[in-house]
Amino acid sequence: MTYAVPMPGAGDVPAPIPLREVAPWAIFAGVVMLVLLYLIGIDQGVTSLVPGSMIHEFVHDGRHLLGFPCH
Repeated sequence: MTYAVPMPGAGDVPAPIPLREVAPWAIFAGVVMLVLLYLIGIDQGVTSLVPGSMIHEFVHDGRHLLGFPCH
């Protein structure tokens, strides 16, 4: 049986990604996750960095889904 596209052999190993290329993206993702954790889990209006209860009301169902108490 012949193939139109050559099949990759067992010796084809992808090159490793250097840590210097991954680190900035990992730090960025970590900061974004911490901001989201604050906005969804910690921001209750009383200790809020953002005045008002708009964020709490906007993410109310998500708080219950993630197991954060809010009542």
